[in-house]
Amino acid sequence: MTDPADLQVTIVDGYVDEPAHFGVPPYISTYPRYTAGALVDAGVPEAQITYHTIDALRDEMMNWQDVEEADLLIYVGGMTVPGKYVGGTPAEPDEVKRLAWTATGTTLMGGPIRFGVGEQNEGGSDMERKDLDYDFVAKGDIEAAAHDLVESGLEGFGDRMRSNEEIDRWAANGAFVIENHPNYPEYLICEMETSRGCAYRCSFCTEPLYGNPAFRSAESVVSEVEALYNRGARHFRLGRQADILAFGGDGEKPNPDALRDLYGGIREVAPDLGTLHLDNMNPITVVKWPELSREGIRIIAKHNTPGDTAAFGLESADPVVQEENNLNVTAEQCFEAVKVVNEEAGWRPGEDPSVAPTHGEDAAARLPKLLPGINLLHGLKGETKATYQHNLDFLRRVYDEGLMVRRVNIRQVMAFAGTEMSETGAAIAKDHKKLFKKYKTQVREEIDNPMLKRVAPPGTILPNVHLEYHKDGKTFGRQLGTYPLLVAVPGERELGQSVDIAVTDHGYRSISGVCHPLDVNEASMDELMAIPGLGRQRAGDIIVNRPYTAPDDLKSQVGADVGPFIDTLLPNQ
Repeated sequence: MTDPADLQVTIVDGYVDEPAHFGVPPYISTYPRYTAGALVDAGVPEAQITYHTIDALRDEMMNWQDVEEADLLIYVGGMTVPGKYVGGTPAEPDEVKRLAWTATGTTLMGGPIRFGVGEQNEGGSDMERKDLDYDFVAKGDIEAAAHDLVESGLEGFGDRMRSNEEIDRWAANGAFVIENHPNYPEYLICEMETSRGCAYRCSFCTEPLYGNPAFRSAESVVSEVEALYNRGARHFRLGRQADILAFGGDGEKPNPDALRDLYGGIREVAPDLGTLHLDNMNPITVVKWPELSREGIRIIAKHNTPGDTAAFGLESADPVVQEENNLNVTAEQCFEAVKVVNEEAGWRPGEDPSVAPTHGEDAAARLPKLLPGINLLHGLKGETKATYQHNLDFLRRVYDEGLMVRRVNIRQVMAFAGTEMSETGAAIAKDHKKLFKKYKTQVREEIDNPMLKRVAPPGTILPNVHLEYHKDGKTFGRQLGTYPLLVAVPGERELGQSVDIAVTDHGYRSISGVCHPLDVNEASMDELMAIPGLGRQRAGDIIVNRPYTAPDDLKSQVGADVGPFIDTLLPNQ
């Protein structure tokens, strides 16, 4: 029997994207952390556990030696919702197989990949369960499988789900893994689990496959945040749950006291955190329990960091699709929930919360504290051409009523075994590909662009934008957080640094900006031209007439009122 103390274990993170769990960089999911903690709990020394992301293996061939020589290779990954990613590329099935072929020791695969894989990680796909040539596939929780496999001397394990009591130990024990992530420490956000499972049974969703909601205690989550914080983490997202408002309750009804303990406790143990965001909030909860929900939303907005997003799973505004797919919220109910979140959390730092939602010239120059995000899913049972019109009508109503949503997420279904959509598959999504593409463009032009101008008007300050890549003479970056805006700034700046940005213009799902504060006496022609109110001629005049010592000098000589950019342009006034 193999002694756990003698094992060399390598964990490879192929990334995850689930309805209530995200782990593509700059995120790190709970899976590798909990798995490492389970290994330590089973007797494997921390120093003998190696962690690599799939991108680290792609970038450095020497890392494959850790795969080859490990006594136990554990692969965690799987995508059950489609997405597009900037910070990392999820492992493709062929790469996952290569890991198994390379390893000379025992191999174990788990995570949401157990629900199935397709030809590629994309929407409009049918997914099949495959072992991909691994010795063991965890049909239950990968962390429980890893623990039990090691305890058995690598002989085997029984598929099971781990308990919250085990997570109380494993979460803290596995916090060390973050130190081996390529993004550590400045540009890494830790996905946090408050619960998993769901009280509802939408036809397409894999979250109910985890069962009914099982909540961790506020104390347990806070203790995990503290362990991660002590290891250097400063960015956190409460994303691993179907509905943040239901935390600490019966699975559906809000419990504001539990939210107060959770958010207040996190702020206490992580006083210098940089990001505290969430992901999912069920709009039906807001409608069923409006006053309790309002109180919970106010608590969240008090403690979170700006730019937060509560994803609303409307999925379809078509009553026929709602009925045939067991969707739990109508378009009218979702609209009401959007309104409530706007009223309680649509204020910006420095403003009186009672005036929310705020936008326009009088709004403070920061992103709102918390806004809804709308999820729309296509290819569901009952979908027709009319479905697309229902969705457009809903989005237009939200905009026309002066409300805000942070983003609209439009995607096509991935059909997994164990869900009702497995019978229909991706046939409807495939048949509607052309219609879907046209409609998506329409939403981007008619809704996303004007909504983004409302949420982040020119002059809005985005602190700590991490610069990630160069393209077409510009530098692109994002803040850490839930659905962060992609930002483009003129010129090719040094990558890896974080800068503050002032918004200058808007695309469909991204913005342009200039660094804040921008020294007008050093700014490039491209930077000056980006500022609203300054075209090529005026930008050229600024350069010719430099230096300036006061905002009034600039305004009088150039003849343009740059409004909110005065402070940006002349920081040393």
